[in-house]
Amino acid sequence: MDRIYQNVIFEHFQENRQMLFLMGPRQVGKTTLSFSIRNRYKESFYFSWDDETDRELIVAGVEKVAQKAGLHSLQETIPLLIFDEIHKYPHWKNFLKGLYDCYPNQAHILVTGSARLDVYKKGGDSLMGRYFLYRIHPITIGELTDGSLRDQELRSGPLKLEEHLFESLWEYGGYPDPFLKANLRFFNRWKQTRFHQLFQEELRDATRSQEISRLEMLAKLLKAQVGQQSSYESLARAIRVSGNTIRSWTSILQSLYYCFEVRPWSKNVTRSLLKEPKYYLWDWSEIEDIGARAENFVASHLLKAIHFWTDFGWGSYELYYLRDKDQKEVDFLITKDNVPWILVEVKAKGNQAISPALYYFYEMIKPQYAFQVVIDLPYKDVDCFSAKRPLIVPAKTFLSQLI
Repeated sequence: MDRIYQNVIFEHFQENRQMLFLMGPRQVGKTTLSFSIRNRYKESFYFSWDDETDRELIVAGVEKVAQKAGLHSLQETIPLLIFDEIHKYPHWKNFLKGLYDCYPNQAHILVTGSARLDVYKKGGDSLMGRYFLYRIHPITIGELTDGSLRDQELRSGPLKLEEHLFESLWEYGGYPDPFLKANLRFFNRWKQTRFHQLFQEELRDATRSQEISRLEMLAKLLKAQVGQQSSYESLARAIRVSGNTIRSWTSILQSLYYCFEVRPWSKNVTRSLLKEPKYYLWDWSEIEDIGARAENFVASHLLKAIHFWTDFGWGSYELYYLRDKDQKEVDFLITKDNVPWILVEVKAKGNQAISPALYYFYEMIKPQYAFQVVIDLPYKDVDCFSAKRPLIVPAKTFLSQLI
């Protein structure tokens, strides 16, 4: 299937000389995207660190790769060079820096991999100014209904998603293979394989082997309390490690795309909480409780939207939740350039009035929009964002206007 990121990659290389890094979880479709882009180039070259021949070529140095790609010769068109999983090479940043600097404007360089590509957080030689980063997410309603690039964050009106596609997304998650198959037996086998890869293969590179079983225990605890405030000390007592160890391990699980963190917004909120985060899973299909899955489902859509909007250059967007010491709470707040923008409360069922807390925080922080998003409400062909007051909206309508 076509993804919105294909248009992002193609537009990037039409307008920019910088390398493009695609960062995201395993099996989210990074390699498939790379190969689909190759079809738009007269010449392209794919180098995988997991291939022995390619690995030897990369280790041999920039000149050998340039020779393979024909960069020493006069070229009619600019070729595409794809480097997959190159972050496994200890000197990958120096290699890419050398290739980019020695052959300016002679190749479009696309790099795919995991969170280890996030060079902002790593030491060593800087690639600053030499690349742009895009974070790749699982499939969402907005991407299924409209995969084109827009000139603004929000779609001007909703688009209806076929019911069977919504059910597949809800039941099997947004990773391409299980979503497209929509087959329970395949889905169960896929989940088992992915869990093994995460906790037996990926974690071996990130921590000591004797800690893996307790990291699995932490992952299960976080899964059981999706959408709830998480106390590092409570988790530490349950697993019998220190609070600092829990902080370190949750960071590892985030870097491997098992979960993501949402922290409380405290600016201009009376008696707000300051520390306790919430955790959500990248794969909402793992969650059995309907209410928790509903909240995670929307959280994943919102995270994808703020990452895309930020990476695309529309501004700086962040995702928070709201809760004060009197236990008034709203599930999510999107800020735009550090200003409250969209307030979101999530409900699985539509037979409830608007949450009093939604009104309360809407009056307090004055975002531009406030919604109570309900999973089981039928689609309505009405622009959610035309309203300037708190409103109950179907998830199928609201989420179609995001990315």
